[in-house]
Amino acid sequence: MPRTATLYRMDMPDHLCPFGLKSRWLLRRKGYAVDDHLLTNRRETDAFQRKHDVTTTPQTWIEGTRIGGYDDLRAHFGSPLKAEGETTYRPVIALFAVALALALAMLWRAGAPILSLELVARFAAIAMVLLGLQKLRDVESFSTMFLNYDLLARRQVGYGYVYPWAETGAGLLMLAGALTWLAAPVALVIGTIGAVSVIKAVYIDKRELKCACMGGGSDVPLGFVSLTENLMMAAMGVWMLTRLFT
Repeated sequence: MPRTATLYRMDMPDHLCPFGLKSRWLLRRKGYAVDDHLLTNRRETDAFQRKHDVTTTPQTWIEGTRIGGYDDLRAHFGSPLKAEGETTYRPVIALFAVALALALAMLWRAGAPILSLELVARFAAIAMVLLGLQKLRDVESFSTMFLNYDLLARRQVGYGYVYPWAETGAGLLMLAGALTWLAAPVALVIGTIGAVSVIKAVYIDKRELKCACMGGGSDVPLGFVSLTENLMMAAMGVWMLTRLFT
């Protein structure tokens, strides 16, 4: 017989609680038969909260013990949600994985060799576009975080507003194979400045900062990933200049 869990969640005409649905889904995934109780109006919800001395729904009981809301349920099953402000590499890993998949798809569609320098070039260009897009979602927030460590932005605040457009534009031009004389120097300059800034902030000054590479409000730590991003841009700039003049 499956184990049984009791769940109380809101299911009102004007509000279906998403965390209640997630709690039910998680319990079923873990092999529980769910005794699902719906709170269909505000009066029922308020009465439930007063009775059990809780301030939020959903609420889950397992074997007579109250577990709590969705976050508590995840923690109970050993997969707690990331705490607010906790550093994580997940967003940038996902972005780089998508960039690589897009590069592979483009080469596959074109019938070009998969394992080649062209794969590296397209991956780097796509990653630049995607990283630039993250910054362009909120340029104001990005520029504020960028000022924490970028050496040029600290001297010229406007550089923080230009950077996302420069990174995105250079990546797009690289993908198009157009205006290499412009895209390559831009990538080389912003990549070099960025790499020097990260090395100074992290490896010389030993500061613990959040990286603006995924845009303002990012929880990605400043360090190896940021350095890799900037070195990749600088290397792309050098490689494209070499191809342009040879």
